[in-house]
Amino acid sequence: MPPSRDISRLIEIMAALRTPVTGCPWDLEQTFATIAPYTLEEAYEVADAIAKNDLLELREELGDLLLQVVYHARMAQEEEQFDFGDVVEGITKKMIRRHPHVFGDENGDKPDLVKGIWERIKAEERTEKRAERETLGLAEPEKGFLDDVPTAFPALQEADKLQRRASRVGFDWNDARLVLEKIREETHELDEELAKGDPDKDRITDELGDTLFALANLARHLDIDPEEALRRTNRKFRKRFAAIEDHAAKSDTTLEAMTLDEMEAAWQEAKGK
Repeated sequence: MPPSRDISRLIEIMAALRTPVTGCPWDLEQTFATIAPYTLEEAYEVADAIAKNDLLELREELGDLLLQVVYHARMAQEEEQFDFGDVVEGITKKMIRRHPHVFGDENGDKPDLVKGIWERIKAEERTEKRAERETLGLAEPEKGFLDDVPTAFPALQEADKLQRRASRVGFDWNDARLVLEKIREETHELDEELAKGDPDKDRITDELGDTLFALANLARHLDIDPEEALRRTNRKFRKRFAAIEDHAAKSDTTLEAMTLDEMEAAWQEAKGK
């Protein structure tokens, strides 16, 4: 089977992989649940390629992510729920509907107007989705105010989104300095736990989680993406640790043989550059 630029070829390949007896044994035993972690992984690899500004890698990673969509759609088709065409139709319908200022005659020449249109249409879609579920005899799950925030998000991103949603109803501080005071309070409680003769691991975990949650809150108040802030620090750490490796190589030694003081000196040197 030759490759192709046509999406139908990818759909055919997935169908062949999932065909009983003649298909791939590994692919045949997969389910939505077992494939979901790969879907998340591929999305992160797309983001990584973008961060590295590597467009060749981005092309490849987007293909891997597209495969995940085709994979899930094929499994749904096997269960006679929906197929890839339904997925495409659904998203095209949604995008056309949510952009009446582009595809219709509504005025959306300002970001605030676009946001208002978007929120109104999303509310209409939620109403229609409930009606569709009722027609299909599917029970509408009971939802709390925060239930629209997926639990599958990375924890730091989930914290940010939970706090943003809670702030809509006024559950929020109005001053970033108050959040900073909360961080001090949480770190003090963490310090108290660590100071105990026999620290409780569960309690320490709780206090550390509270501290991280408060830090995410501070980032929101400062209009900073906490994920991006941490990624930036991760990149700095990689760069500076690489400088320690370089120092070891130039000194004809190894990381394992270096003392902590030697590593710290190389770190500070890299930090100053």
